[in-house]
Amino acid sequence: MTITLWGRERSANVQKVRWALHELGLSYEHIPLGGKYGGNKAPEYLAMNPNGLVPTLRDGDLVLWESHAIVRYLAATYGMGTLWPDQPRERAPCDQWVDWTATEFQKGWIGVFWEFVRTPEAQRSAEKVAAAIAQTEKCLAIMDAQLGRTAFLGGAELTYADIPAGVAMYRWTTMAIDRQARPNVERWHAELRQRPAYRETVEVDYSELVGRLAF
Repeated sequence: MTITLWGRERSANVQKVRWALHELGLSYEHIPLGGKYGGNKAPEYLAMNPNGLVPTLRDGDLVLWESHAIVRYLAATYGMGTLWPDQPRERAPCDQWVDWTATEFQKGWIGVFWEFVRTPEAQRSAEKVAAAIAQTEKCLAIMDAQLGRTAFLGGAELTYADIPAGVAMYRWTTMAIDRQARPNVERWHAELRQRPAYRETVEVDYSELVGRLAF
């Protein structure tokens, strides 16, 4: 079956899916969509993804949207024993970290990125930037404690737990802001950066987004 992915490569949510696909060695058709490409409000796209957002993935007759759901599906279908641990007790911590990234960690770093990078400098709020950085640092302290106990967020090996949080690290570490030292997070991120799939799909130049709130 042919896998098709819709979305622009500079979208962090699309990067989560692309990283999973490359990590699993899956071939797929990538259709750039959204942002400068447009197309996400076209009727045929909305028929697949009523939110009109990216990414959307089709695998055979299955169509999925929401990046974390797609990553879980790919890991469960094609990564049993690697990205997808065999036992439910091993997968439960992975789900914990994926959900925590969506509900806690992502709120912080996305806030920094939008206010500090996407917002034109003249319109930035220093107070909002500081608050978002503080929220992110609180989350990174939690991650640092976990990564002091385990090599990766879900345990001893890379799993789908690392993908949502790992994607955030490229943008977090490339923004011109002051960051607290987090030795365990830094060690983990350095290991992610050794993976060809991570470098190819996540470390994507985002300079076209600087100072631009919309396309």
